[in-house]
Amino acid sequence: MAAAVALELDRVSRRFATRGSGLFTAIEALAFSVRAGEFVSVVGPSGCGKSTILNLVAGLDRPSSGRVLLNGLPVTGPSTHVGFMLQKDLLLPWRSIARNVEFGLEARPMPRAERRARAQQELQRCRLSELADRYPFQLSGGQRQRAALARTLAIEPDIVLLDEPFSALDSQTKLLLQRSFAQTIAGAGITTLLITHDLVEAVSMSDRVLVMSERPGRIVEEIVVDLPHRDDPIARRPLPRAQDLMTHLFDALHLADRTDA
Repeated sequence: MAAAVALELDRVSRRFATRGSGLFTAIEALAFSVRAGEFVSVVGPSGCGKSTILNLVAGLDRPSSGRVLLNGLPVTGPSTHVGFMLQKDLLLPWRSIARNVEFGLEARPMPRAERRARAQQELQRCRLSELADRYPFQLSGGQRQRAALARTLAIEPDIVLLDEPFSALDSQTKLLLQRSFAQTIAGAGITTLLITHDLVEAVSMSDRVLVMSERPGRIVEEIVVDLPHRDDPIARRPLPRAQDLMTHLFDALHLADRTDA
């Protein structure tokens, strides 16, 4: 039985006003869906509207036309059902790591003991239990991003949005975190939408990769990542099939970016 659709963009367009009376179209008639528990990456040329998609799904912006549906309901504003991770971890420096993870739960009618237990559960899932009482300045960049993931998972979102969360990290840390994030998110069974420029990252972490054209952004190709499950994404890379997928993805991006012509 096929998994239910968690996220759907139904012919979504977003236009922005420019100086004077002009408009420019960031994305146009964009249509795709993400199944519950699926990990989907979106790649495309710079300026094609990838971040616009995340803002629309997060409810931080509204479509000019079309609909964004989460679990079948229109997205009309920010929601506790959506977790959003940016390139920066945005941890509060005056709070311990445990209290940072609790932060998103404090607006809920939840006893303090239950908040603390939930935070400890997510810190354990992200392998940070021993760092719960430390402060952000005492953690490495990779540990801070894992703490940000724990904070995101603590609110039990239906979908997690990732906006290039590893782009500021060194290559070695990035590789380790890709594996850690993929395992953690798969274990939690959470639907995930990742925006990235890193083709290895897209192939190694995703179930599907969507390729966008240059602006106005449209989906021009869908690549199914038919590799072993993402519980060990680093192990995928030496596989000939993984190399084939990355070559396919590179070629698709080259065709999508008409500025290369």
